[in-house]
Amino acid sequence: MTNECFIFTFSYSTNHISPTKKDKLIKLLLDVDTGIDDALALFYLAHAQQKGQIEILGSSTVGGNVEVGQTTQNTLKIWEMLELDIPVASGAEKPLMVPLNTAPFVHGDDGLGNTFLPAPEKKPSEESATEMILRLSRKYSGELTLLTTAPLTNIAVALLQDPGLAKRIRKVVIMGGAVFTGNVSAVAEANIANDPEAARIVFRSGMEMTLVGLDVTHEVYWEEEDLRALVKIANERSGFLLQIIDFISSAYESLSGWKRCVLHDPLAAGVCLFPDLVKTEKRYVDVELTGELTRGMTVVDRRGRTPLGEENMLVALEVDAERFKTQLMESLLAWARVG
Repeated sequence: MTNECFIFTFSYSTNHISPTKKDKLIKLLLDVDTGIDDALALFYLAHAQQKGQIEILGSSTVGGNVEVGQTTQNTLKIWEMLELDIPVASGAEKPLMVPLNTAPFVHGDDGLGNTFLPAPEKKPSEESATEMILRLSRKYSGELTLLTTAPLTNIAVALLQDPGLAKRIRKVVIMGGAVFTGNVSAVAEANIANDPEAARIVFRSGMEMTLVGLDVTHEVYWEEEDLRALVKIANERSGFLLQIIDFISSAYESLSGWKRCVLHDPLAAGVCLFPDLVKTEKRYVDVELTGELTRGMTVVDRRGRTPLGEENMLVALEVDAERFKTQLMESLLAWARVG
């Protein structure tokens, strides 16, 4: 695929939410570092909103896959492509204690597979990520689901400013960590490893949390044969989607010898809507901060007792991969076929 600059015209309708159902929708706030799999998660969630399953109230951004300025621009651009007017609030430029480690090899210099899309028309919100998180948590106290697919810096900063945030959030779904594996090291996953101090603050906050880590996300991936329906569309929209999927798939091939697009962030988005996509165990989980070989590791106590502390989150260990892959592809096809 070539690194062309795609320019789109859009007519993706999002006005399908019945007023009588709106109050029953999942009210969702996203915290993202929009690279390729974050972008796929946004497509999935936009389709869910179109179907009247969720109400996306806002999105905050953080440095992670790329610098925060780029993650903010990417988030604005994806919402623009989907014709959704979702506020985007820019957040932390770097982790709490250490420099930021970006991943251009996996996501491209622009975070979107070097597609170098034109700049979005809309500007970021005037409020910061922390201000957005705290404001929405107060306005929708007890109702708000928080999905985070990024380093947990913004959430930690918000908790440090207002510990009462933990009691106002209905639940948090975290793409991060792992029980048995790692990706940036033998035992550490990228989102947690990028800011372990922030992750520890969030993990110890008392919020209702579900950890969707590499144990399940590594089981949900697309290979070439999974993309045939998207290839058949053969228009500008499908071309964009295939280009970003091919970029991240090629990165995985270089790293592991296996060409596939692993659907980390989209799966966490799916769990917000359909918790039964994964089987979970309630466990005590903390984050290693100082180990020479283990910094950033999510330490999950599975001994049947909790000497380290009380069980503090649900940990996903099994996934209905085919069910979710079908859901996600349906969301992409729905958008691509309009073009």
